[in-house]
Amino acid sequence: MEDPPDWIAEFTVTPKEFGAQLDAIVDSGRTPVRIGTLVDHLAGRAALPPRPVVLTFDDGFADLPGPTAEALASRDLPATAYLTTGAITPGRASLLPPAPMMLLGQAPLLEQYGMEVGGHTVTHPQLDTLPAAAVRRELRESKAALEDVLGHEVVHLAYPHGYNSRAVRRAALDAGYRSAAAVRHALSSERDEAYRIARLIVRRTHTVADVEAWMAGGGAKAAPYPDSLPTVGWRLYRRARAALRGPEFAG
Repeated sequence: MEDPPDWIAEFTVTPKEFGAQLDAIVDSGRTPVRIGTLVDHLAGRAALPPRPVVLTFDDGFADLPGPTAEALASRDLPATAYLTTGAITPGRASLLPPAPMMLLGQAPLLEQYGMEVGGHTVTHPQLDTLPAAAVRRELRESKAALEDVLGHEVVHLAYPHGYNSRAVRRAALDAGYRSAAAVRHALSSERDEAYRIARLIVRRTHTVADVEAWMAGGGAKAAPYPDSLPTVGWRLYRRARAALRGPEFAG
């Protein structure tokens, strides 16, 4: 977007910048694959092409089934979209602040553009702060809503803002997901964990040079690795805050 809402501006780039970043990926010689291909490889079911890269898009903003999907398709770049069903379903609510969003009924259009569709919960909460029953509801209801509109099973998940825990990862497995993407601000690897796949967030301050560094395999550490003490502490703080305030937006 050229003029995004303030709350999402940090994670937004202009259409021109987005095109330049995609061109850098193409020029890098990497082979883009959908998350399903990576997960099959991690499970030992398939080989990866040389120098793979996975492109993912969370939430379901209005640009996704339009200029974003078109920019990807014009460069033959497959990708994976994780959709927050409560935010894109008329009459449903979510914790996402107001922003232009796509509609749930447009999810099949994403597949027509060559994108894979995964779940991103119903309301976009901090999953690792919720009671177990609420976690199960977020995971199962969003999965069912996407399957109804797509007409096939949805088996990939992204945790809102990457927040997860051992219990949340187990719930994802029990709900029928074959993978779940976290964030971790790191590169994935041959040894990455299928239920907290590492990703890098593209922020407004990132440049084409940053993307080029990532495509060269640098600029960030590689997963898997244990959670740091600050990460554990931040999780405990958020859980205590959620106990006082109730469910909060994962952002």
